[in-house]
Formats: sequence, C-alpha cells, structure tokens
Amino acid sequence: MSDPDMPAGGLRLRLPATSANLGPGFDALAVALDFYLEIAAEPAPDFSISAAGRDTERCARLEDNLIVEAYKRLLQANHRAITPLAIRMTNGIPLGMGCGSSAAGRLAAIALANHFGGLEWRTDRILDEAHALEGHPDNVAACWLGGFVAAACDGARVIAAHVAPPAEWRALVVLPSEPLATSKARAVLPTSYPLGDVVANLQSAALLGLAFAYGRADLLPVAMRDRIHQPYRAPFCPLLPLLLPLVGTHGILGAALSGAGPAVLMLIDTQENLSVASSAVADALGSSGQAEVLPAKFITGGASQFVRVETTRQSHGAVLQR
Repeated sequence: MSDPDMPAGGLRLRLPATSANLGPGFDALAVALDFYLEIAAEPAPDFSISAAGRDTERCARLEDNLIVEAYKRLLQANHRAITPLAIRMTNGIPLGMGCGSSAAGRLAAIALANHFGGLEWRTDRILDEAHALEGHPDNVAACWLGGFVAAACDGARVIAAHVAPPAEWRALVVLPSEPLATSKARAVLPTSYPLGDVVANLQSAALLGLAFAYGRADLLPVAMRDRIHQPYRAPFCPLLPLLLPLVGTHGILGAALSGAGPAVLMLIDTQENLSVASSAVADALGSSGQAEVLPAKFITGGASQFVRVETTRQSHGAVLQR
C-alpha cells in the first residue's frame, strides 16, 4: 500500500495492542488485539512528530519520547549514524492501561533503527532487543508475531511460539479513567509465594494454552484464574473485582487484568454476544466511576507482517522474518 506523500526509502509500521498475563500467565502469555500504533517515517533535517488518535499531546512530544530515544540509543550502540526522522503516527493504543503501548513503542524504535540504520536484523534479534528494552518477553512477542503467544527467556534470548486464537472469540477491554504505571503495579508484588499458589497458577496457565490452541471455551473459567499477581494489584485496579463475578454469564468466558492493569480484558464467546456483554459490564460498573468499554478482535498477524518500505513503484514487506 503506497503512500504518495512518502519518498522512496520511508518506512510504514502497524503495531498491534497486546494483552499479557491473561490471568495466570505472568510474564509468559499474551495475545494481540486489533487496535494499533501506526507510524510513517522518513529522513528529515530534524526530528519531528505529528500525532493523531489517543494521547496525541504525549505522543507528539519530542522530549523524552519513548520511540525517538530508543531509536537513537540503538543506533549509537550499534555504531550507526543517527538519521533524523519526520514521524507521522496515529495511536490507537491507550497509554498506561496494560495494553502493550510500551512494547509497541519499543518495537517501533527497533524497526526504525533496523531500517534507517541498515542493521538487517531478523525476527530472532528483533525480539531479543525488544526484550532487553521491555524487560519481559510476552508483550513484545505478541506484538511482533500476532496471535496467542507463549514466550520464555533463555538468557538474553527470547523463545516464543504462537497460535491463531479461535476465530469466533471476541474481547472487551474495559479501561478506567486513570492509568497505572507498570513500575507501581510490580512494586506491590511479593518476593516469594506459597507453593500452593505457584502450583495453581502452573495448572491454570497450562490449561490456558490448550484453551486457545484448541478453542476450548469450557476451560477458560479455571484457566484464567490467578493467585500470583491479581490479588496484590486489585487495590489499584478496582474494575477487576467488579467484573470477575460476570464470568459464566452473558457469553463472558473469562476476565483478567490486561497486563499489569488497570484495564480488564474480558473474553466473549461470539460476536453476537458482544453487545449483551457490554451492557452487563456497564450495569456491573454502575456509579463506580467512568470507564470505556472497547470491543476488540484477536488477530493472527503481528507487526512483522506490516513493515512496509516505500519504493519508487510500490510498498513491499521488509525482510524481517526468520
């Protein structure tokens, strides 16, 4: 898809939102969603950002910009000249809500450095670099690969596998009015856990992987139970205790914090039940505070499938696959 306003050599990116943990899969499981950070970038005399969509003021700010600063550091660390960029972005990912905005931003920086710095990194190296910046592999793997992802670390290496989520499943992302810093959400976690809690989470996480791989909706009420992070984060994420009792009603298959919160991800059995589930969520929230209910689909393709280099004739996929 060619951009007539972009000179040859420019880069277009489309990076999906992600929801990680999914209950018991702490720092290991995530899924890609169909709202995006979209970027078009080209060389320019100086850095500039034109932003539209969500959180435009923060996205357009050059000072301490996550994407620009990571882009510069990557080029410097790999002994490449820093090419200033004119960046146009449309952001559809809520910031600070547990929807993978930082993973998308860091992967955008890596893709930009890879292209404009001529690094020639492929998927394995891109995921390793993203993990080094992000600190955990789940969101970055889901954002880059798409689908439902299980990810682990072998030293500095990211090992990830992904499957297509069941086509009929849908999601509701329930967003409170105020964000929550991931650093704050991590600070409340204990340094050790009772053996029973660890075993329960291992059991649920194993079921969750099979539920997504085989479309076993009947497994989700147990597969999305968590005893490792959600009980400790609930005081900062008050939507979760209000919405968990809805599981098993109105087509709602499961509910969990999205990432570290404060947003809640709810799995819905079919498109037809999205509206009734949304109404049930609104009723449950009542006067507890303003919240946005965002319907979403699970997607099979990640950012790696939408990296487009503008040429003189057409756009084509950059060679970033394994």
